[in-house]
Amino acid sequence: MSGCCGTSTCSSHATLSPRFRKALWIALWVNAAMFGVEIVGGISSGSVSLWADAVDFAGDAANYALSLAVLSMGLIWRARAAWLKGLTMTAFGVFVLLRTGWAAWQGVPPEPLTMGVIGFVALAANAGVAVLLYAFREGDANMRSVWLCSRNDAIGNVAVMLAAAGVLGTGSGLPDVAVALIMAGLALSSGIAVLRQAQQELAVA
Repeated sequence: MSGCCGTSTCSSHATLSPRFRKALWIALWVNAAMFGVEIVGGISSGSVSLWADAVDFAGDAANYALSLAVLSMGLIWRARAAWLKGLTMTAFGVFVLLRTGWAAWQGVPPEPLTMGVIGFVALAANAGVAVLLYAFREGDANMRSVWLCSRNDAIGNVAVMLAAAGVLGTGSGLPDVAVALIMAGLALSSGIAVLRQAQQELAVA
Protein backbone atom coordinates (compact mmCIF):
# COMPACT_ATOMS: atom_id res chain seq x y z
CA MET A 1 0.00 0.00 0.00
CA SER A 2 2.74 2.47 0.91
CA GLY A 3 4.35 2.11 -2.52
CA CYS A 4 1.22 3.15 -4.39
CA CYS A 5 1.35 6.85 -3.52
CA GLY A 6 -2.44 7.14 -3.56
CA THR A 7 -2.87 6.40 -7.28
CA SER A 8 -6.28 5.36 -8.55
CA THR A 9 -4.90 2.01 -9.78
CA CYS A 10 -3.56 1.14 -6.36
CA SER A 11 -6.78 2.30 -4.68
CA SER A 12 -8.79 0.06 -7.01
CA HIS A 13 -6.61 -2.98 -6.22
CA ALA A 14 -6.82 -2.29 -2.48
CA THR A 15 -10.58 -1.86 -2.70
CA LEU A 16 -10.93 -5.31 -4.28
CA SER A 17 -8.61 -6.89 -1.70
CA PRO A 18 -10.13 -9.83 0.19
CA ARG A 19 -8.52 -8.39 3.34
CA PHE A 20 -10.41 -5.13 2.91
CA ARG A 21 -13.69 -6.94 2.26
CA LYS A 22 -13.21 -9.13 5.35
CA ALA A 23 -12.34 -6.06 7.45
CA LEU A 24 -15.54 -4.35 6.30
CA TRP A 25 -17.68 -7.35 7.24
CA ILE A 26 -16.13 -7.47 10.71
CA ALA A 27 -16.62 -3.72 11.12
CA LEU A 28 -20.25 -4.03 10.02
CA TRP A 29 -21.14 -6.69 12.60
CA VAL A 30 -19.20 -5.03 15.42
CA ASN A 31 -20.96 -1.70 14.81
CA ALA A 32 -24.41 -3.32 14.54
CA ALA A 33 -23.89 -5.15 17.84
CA MET A 34 -22.55 -2.08 19.64
CA PHE A 35 -25.50 -0.01 18.43
CA GLY A 36 -27.81 -2.28 20.39
CA VAL A 37 -25.61 -2.17 23.49
CA GLU A 38 -25.19 1.61 23.46
CA ILE A 39 -28.77 2.53 22.64
CA VAL A 40 -29.94 0.57 25.70
CA GLY A 41 -27.17 2.02 27.86
CA GLY A 42 -27.72 5.56 26.61
CA ILE A 43 -31.44 5.48 27.30
CA SER A 44 -31.07 3.82 30.72
CA SER A 45 -28.29 6.19 31.89
CA GLY A 46 -29.71 9.36 30.36
CA SER A 47 -26.34 10.11 28.70
CA VAL A 48 -26.59 12.22 25.55
CA SER A 49 -22.99 11.41 24.54
CA LEU A 50 -23.57 7.66 24.92
CA TRP A 51 -26.88 7.88 23.10
CA ALA A 52 -25.29 9.90 20.31
CA ASP A 53 -22.50 7.35 20.02
CA ALA A 54 -25.13 4.61 19.64
CA VAL A 55 -26.71 6.46 16.73
CA ASP A 56 -23.22 6.86 15.26
CA PHE A 57 -22.71 3.08 15.49
CA ALA A 58 -25.93 2.56 13.52
CA GLY A 59 -24.83 5.04 10.86
CA ASP A 60 -21.42 3.41 10.59
CA ALA A 61 -22.95 -0.06 10.19
CA ALA A 62 -25.07 1.27 7.32
CA ASN A 63 -22.00 2.94 5.81
CA TYR A 64 -19.97 -0.28 5.95
CA ALA A 65 -22.85 -2.14 4.27
CA LEU A 66 -22.92 0.51 1.54
CA SER A 67 -19.15 0.21 1.07
CA LEU A 68 -19.48 -3.55 0.64
CA ALA A 69 -22.26 -3.06 -1.93
CA VAL A 70 -20.09 -0.86 -4.20
CA LEU A 71 -16.73 -2.53 -3.49
CA SER A 72 -16.33 -4.14 -6.93
CA MET A 73 -17.85 -1.24 -8.87
CA GLY A 74 -16.00 1.50 -10.72
CA LEU A 75 -14.54 4.66 -9.17
CA ILE A 76 -17.60 6.76 -10.01
CA TRP A 77 -19.92 4.48 -8.02
CA ARG A 78 -17.51 4.30 -5.09
CA ALA A 79 -17.25 8.09 -5.16
CA ARG A 80 -21.05 8.38 -5.19
CA ALA A 81 -21.26 6.03 -2.21
CA ALA A 82 -18.62 8.07 -0.39
CA TRP A 83 -20.55 11.27 -1.15
CA LEU A 84 -23.67 9.73 0.39
CA LYS A 85 -21.67 8.65 3.46
CA GLY A 86 -20.15 12.11 3.80
CA LEU A 87 -23.63 13.57 3.71
CA THR A 88 -24.74 11.09 6.38
CA MET A 89 -21.79 11.96 8.63
CA THR A 90 -22.54 15.67 8.26
CA ALA A 91 -26.24 15.15 8.98
CA PHE A 92 -25.32 13.11 12.07
CA GLY A 93 -23.20 16.03 13.32
CA VAL A 94 -26.11 18.43 12.95
CA PHE A 95 -28.48 15.98 14.65
CA VAL A 96 -26.15 15.54 17.63
CA LEU A 97 -25.84 19.32 17.99
CA LEU A 98 -29.62 19.62 18.22
CA ARG A 99 -29.96 16.67 20.63
CA THR A 100 -27.19 18.07 22.82
CA GLY A 101 -28.91 21.43 22.98
CA TRP A 102 -32.06 19.71 24.22
CA ALA A 103 -30.12 17.78 26.89
CA ALA A 104 -28.35 20.94 28.05
CA TRP A 105 -31.68 22.74 28.36
CA GLN A 106 -33.12 19.92 30.52
CA GLY A 107 -30.04 19.93 32.78
CA VAL A 108 -30.43 16.40 34.19
CA PRO A 109 -27.04 14.70 34.84
CA PRO A 110 -26.62 11.14 33.46
CA GLU A 111 -25.65 8.01 35.41
CA PRO A 112 -21.83 7.86 35.14
CA LEU A 113 -21.13 4.18 35.93
CA THR A 114 -23.12 2.90 32.97
CA MET A 115 -21.48 5.53 30.76
CA GLY A 116 -17.98 4.44 31.78
CA VAL A 117 -18.50 0.69 31.46
CA ILE A 118 -20.20 0.85 28.07
CA GLY A 119 -17.70 3.46 26.87
CA PHE A 120 -14.86 1.05 27.71
CA VAL A 121 -16.51 -1.87 25.89
CA ALA A 122 -17.16 0.33 22.86
CA LEU A 123 -13.56 1.57 22.88
CA ALA A 124 -12.24 -2.01 22.79
CA ALA A 125 -14.56 -2.84 19.88
CA ASN A 126 -13.69 0.26 17.88
CA ALA A 127 -9.96 0.01 18.55
CA GLY A 128 -10.00 -3.46 17.00
CA VAL A 129 -11.91 -2.20 13.96
CA ALA A 130 -9.57 0.79 13.59
CA VAL A 131 -6.52 -1.52 13.60
CA LEU A 132 -8.13 -3.66 10.87
CA LEU A 133 -8.86 -0.63 8.67
CA TYR A 134 -5.69 1.38 9.32
CA ALA A 135 -3.84 -0.05 6.31
CA PHE A 136 -6.60 1.21 3.96
CA ARG A 137 -6.82 4.80 5.22
CA GLU A 138 -5.08 6.39 2.20
CA GLY A 139 -7.31 4.97 -0.56
CA ASP A 140 -10.13 6.62 -2.47
CA ALA A 141 -12.92 8.63 -0.84
CA ASN A 142 -14.92 5.49 -0.08
CA MET A 143 -11.99 3.84 1.73
CA ARG A 144 -11.09 7.08 3.50
CA SER A 145 -14.63 7.48 4.82
CA VAL A 146 -14.47 3.95 6.28
CA TRP A 147 -11.23 4.75 8.12
CA LEU A 148 -12.56 8.12 9.38
CA CYS A 149 -15.66 6.40 10.77
CA SER A 150 -13.59 3.94 12.80
CA ARG A 151 -11.16 6.64 13.97
CA ASN A 152 -13.96 8.97 15.08
CA ASP A 153 -15.66 6.16 16.97
CA ALA A 154 -12.52 5.33 18.96
CA ILE A 155 -11.99 9.01 19.82
CA GLY A 156 -15.64 9.30 20.80
CA ASN A 157 -15.42 6.30 23.13
CA VAL A 158 -12.45 7.78 24.98
CA ALA A 159 -14.35 11.04 25.28
CA VAL A 160 -17.43 9.25 26.67
CA MET A 161 -15.28 7.64 29.37
CA LEU A 162 -13.79 11.03 30.27
CA ALA A 163 -17.29 12.49 30.40
CA ALA A 164 -18.38 9.71 32.76
CA ALA A 165 -15.47 10.56 35.07
CA GLY A 166 -16.39 14.24 34.85
CA VAL A 167 -20.04 13.60 35.69
CA LEU A 168 -19.03 11.36 38.60
CA GLY A 169 -16.65 13.98 39.98
CA THR A 170 -18.86 17.05 39.55
CA GLY A 171 -22.41 15.72 39.68
CA SER A 172 -23.11 17.89 36.63
CA GLY A 173 -24.26 16.93 33.14
CA LEU A 174 -21.95 19.50 31.52
CA PRO A 175 -19.10 17.01 30.78
CA ASP A 176 -21.61 14.80 28.97
CA VAL A 177 -22.84 17.77 26.93
CA ALA A 178 -19.27 18.89 26.14
CA VAL A 179 -18.33 15.44 24.81
CA ALA A 180 -21.45 15.28 22.67
CA LEU A 181 -20.46 18.64 21.15
CA ILE A 182 -16.96 17.29 20.39
CA MET A 183 -18.47 14.24 18.70
CA ALA A 184 -20.72 16.48 16.63
CA GLY A 185 -17.70 18.52 15.55
CA LEU A 186 -15.79 15.38 14.53
CA ALA A 187 -18.74 14.15 12.47
CA LEU A 188 -19.13 17.51 10.73
CA SER A 189 -15.44 17.96 9.90
CA SER A 190 -15.01 14.37 8.69
CA GLY A 191 -18.22 14.47 6.68
CA ILE A 192 -17.18 17.67 4.92
CA ALA A 193 -13.70 16.22 4.16
CA VAL A 194 -15.22 13.08 2.61
CA LEU A 195 -17.71 15.16 0.60
CA ARG A 196 -14.90 17.28 -0.84
CA GLN A 197 -12.78 14.29 -1.85
CA ALA A 198 -15.78 12.46 -3.30
CA GLN A 199 -16.72 15.56 -5.30
CA GLN A 200 -13.18 15.75 -6.73
CA GLU A 201 -13.28 12.07 -7.71
CA LEU A 202 -16.70 12.49 -9.32
CA ALA A 203 -15.35 15.41 -11.36
CA VAL A 204 -12.40 13.29 -12.56
CA ALA A 205 -14.59 10.25 -13.30
